[in-house]
Amino acid sequence: MNHLKGLHHVTAITSSAEENYKFFTNVLGMRLVKKTVNQDDIQTYHLFFADDVGGAGTDMTFFDFPNIQKGTHGTNEIYRTGFRVPTDAALDYWVKRFDRLDVKHTGIQEQFGTKVLSFVDFDDQQYQLVSDENNKGVAAGTPWQKGPIPLEYAITGLGPITIRIAEFDYMKEVLEKVLLFKEIGQEEAFHLFEVGEGGNGAQVIVEKNIILPPGRQGFGTVHHAAFRVEDRAVLDEWTNRMESFGFQTSGFVDRFFFQSLYSRVANGILFEFATDGPGFMGDEPYETLGEKLSLPPFLEPKREQIEGLVRPIDTVRSTIEFIKE
Repeated sequence: MNHLKGLHHVTAITSSAEENYKFFTNVLGMRLVKKTVNQDDIQTYHLFFADDVGGAGTDMTFFDFPNIQKGTHGTNEIYRTGFRVPTDAALDYWVKRFDRLDVKHTGIQEQFGTKVLSFVDFDDQQYQLVSDENNKGVAAGTPWQKGPIPLEYAITGLGPITIRIAEFDYMKEVLEKVLLFKEIGQEEAFHLFEVGEGGNGAQVIVEKNIILPPGRQGFGTVHHAAFRVEDRAVLDEWTNRMESFGFQTSGFVDRFFFQSLYSRVANGILFEFATDGPGFMGDEPYETLGEKLSLPPFLEPKREQIEGLVRPIDTVRSTIEFIKE
């Protein structure tokens, strides 16, 4: 069986595509590599923020559902998204940056022997910067070369996601027996699992939590998390594997930028399996990634309708020179 290669992307929900774009571009210095729509709900923006070239394992994506309510955090949810930075010193830089820009954060802490910095955005979406100082395993991505963050401190990809769950034993069994993760650490209620090459780009933290009420999805919460597979052949293997364990799946889904499979593996927990390619540069040049409304070929005939449904958002950055701070 071909193991999962690590994290592919995390998709969350925002109250404002405009504010979301500003936060990820100007505060976090991640590159918008695709401005498109939710393929299942074409009136909804779907924004993809990633590394310099939109590499698999580096992207955080957002839906902007019209009129959706604010979510609430609790148990049975993918609670926090991690982002990798190169060193412990990078976290010192981010503390100063967050203080200057009034981003709420916890200060630098340590989890499973790694320095981390937790913070939130305007929607109370939960994030954590994770230091790669002593990391081994899945390689990091390439920081956005022309972004506002000095390259030695910039975000290079996804770090561990954190899942809160009431039925921990069940989630552990799913991760280990079905998804082939290994538990490699425990700190009180928190358990660290990794897959494939391991390291920050291939880890999941699971918190057993039977105290909080179940989280409720809405803006400010995660919709699903995706894991990397090599190609369509391996994706089909995972379809067969998930169904052999009795899980319902979406079956094969062609997202154009990658190919996917979805399965709800636990109460409140939706996982996706996604291929590394084709990637985000097939329909736009490197220099202007994310600047136009990009539609997959099967939605292109509906462009006029879609452009009438979604409000224009100016995401042109190729004419802007960001000063690295």
